[in-house]
Parts: sequence; C-alpha cells; structure tokens
Amino acid sequence: MPVIFSTHSLHPHAVRVLEQVGEFVVASAPDQETLQREGREADVIIVRAPLPTALFDDPPRLRAAIRHGAGLDMIPVEAATEAGVLVANVPAVNARTVAEHVMMVTLALQRRFRIVDRDLRQAGWTAARAHADLGHDLAGRTMGIVGMGAVGRAVFETARSGFGLNVITATRSSTALPEGVLRVDLDTLVARSDVIVLCCPLTAETRGLINRGRIRRMKPEVLLINVSRGPVVDEAALLTALQKGTIAGAALDVFSTQPLPVDHPLLALDNVILTPHMAGITEDSMMRMGTGAAEEAVRVLSGELPRNFCNPQAEARYRLRFPSGG
Repeated sequence: MPVIFSTHSLHPHAVRVLEQVGEFVVASAPDQETLQREGREADVIIVRAPLPTALFDDPPRLRAAIRHGAGLDMIPVEAATEAGVLVANVPAVNARTVAEHVMMVTLALQRRFRIVDRDLRQAGWTAARAHADLGHDLAGRTMGIVGMGAVGRAVFETARSGFGLNVITATRSSTALPEGVLRVDLDTLVARSDVIVLCCPLTAETRGLINRGRIRRMKPEVLLINVSRGPVVDEAALLTALQKGTIAGAALDVFSTQPLPVDHPLLALDNVILTPHMAGITEDSMMRMGTGAAEEAVRVLSGELPRNFCNPQAEARYRLRFPSGG
C-alpha cells in the first residue's frame, strides 16, 4: 500500500479519506531530522511543517508534497521540482477564517480588551471602565491591506461591508481589484492607514517589507495586524516602536522565530495581542484544509495531476519517474 505521511495530525474526515487509499502515518515529531528520517519512504507527504530540502535528494517513492493550506514557504519547491516531485496546495479555503480573526483582534485592540479584562479581574469595575473613554470605533477609518489574494479579499469584504471601513491596498496582483478598494503604493498605504493588515506571502521581495523606515511613516494611532509570515516585518524595529508608543498597537499571529520564545519581550507589552500562528485554524477550516489535501493525495495516487498544481515544471521529470502515472 502507498504511504501517506503527514507532518502533523489531520482532521478525522481527512484521515478517513486517506485510509481508503493507503497507509496513513503521522510524524512522531515535526523537527527536520525526524521528518527526514520518517518521511523518506513516503509516496505522498501532507505538509504542515517546514520540510527538509534533503528529503528531495533522489527520493525513492515520493510523488507529491501537498500543502495543508495555501502558503508554499514550508516546501522547498525548487528542490521538489528538480526531483520530479509534484507540489500542490489547498488555496483559499481558510480565507474567511483568517478574515474573522483579523477583525476580532482589530476590535480587541481598538477597545483595549486585554487591559479592560485584566483590570476588571484584578482592580475592579471602576478601573476597568476607565479605559472605555480611550477606545475607538472602526467605522469610517482606513484599513490598508498588503496583499490582495484570497485572504486580502476576504478581509476587504468583511471590513468594508461589515464594519464600514474605507479600504486601500498595496498589491502586486495583476487581477482586477474588487469594487470599493483603492490601489496605492506601499509607502502611501503605511502613511494613510489607521489599521494595516499584512496578508502577503513570504517571498524574497516581501522579506523585511515592513522595515524601520516604513514603521516611522505610520500614524501614531495605527494598529498593525500580521497574518502573513513573521519575516515580512522587521521584528526588532516593530518592538521598539511598540515599546516607545510611536505606534498604538499590534496583533501578531506569526513571528520571526516560531514557537515564540517564552522570554520574548513582546510578551510583556499591553498594546500587543499575540496568537500562536492560528489565525486560519478552526475546527471548520481544519476539515476544509485536511479534506482538500486528502483529495489531492487521492488524485496523485490515482495517476492524475493535482488540481492545484503549483510546480508544473516538475511534470516532465515526474513522468520519467512514474511512466504509468498510477
């Protein structure tokens, strides 16, 4: 039977789909050494953790690496392509989930939820209620969205239709923008926005995109929301701005180092909401992502190409490795 190897556990519905076509195995740990050792004999890998590049050095059976989600930064795509291994993903299925998270943390920052909740529990009613005068409405403010892919569009729809925000975007997407969003350059976006939401993928061009200079351009009342990848932001520069109060606050779901170290100075700040890379994760989205990845695995094991084929340059080499397809 073919072996379907996953770096992490999957939704039970996805597991049932996979167990009908092969042996489903979950890594004992998601570190590079374990994934290299335990994934070496896999026919398909479901990816929820960064894969070691060495896994693609002349793999004996590996047909496909399938991302449980959209972002491909956990897969060494160039190495996979060179090895004739198909790369696929499950795009857009958790876009609405991420958008809901964005609005949740934005509202929590605007209304000082962390401080109010803490003070009500520790200092009493009057101390907590005093924070109300410092909160702000969202309606009528400007949200700048960096990246207008599936997540960016879901954030736009929710922000514009649900909360009455004006929306601007900086994006390299060549597709038509939805009605009601204005495209601007990034420097204009960071200077004009009351809320900045990072939804872009991590690439060579976006690494360090929000740097010290761009943070200096931001309004003092701005909120920065990062549901992209940690290295998109110069974390040291952001930390300084938050500590000095030159920007009002941030909600960070991703970090330069993950897991976030237990002694990280961000953990001491009241004007920051921190979550452990979970913006796109709910029971509902896990079912959608897991099922989508499982269906792609079934396609590949049946001799078909994946529906969301991310490295078509690998097909010729793949056909040489598996001439019969199935």
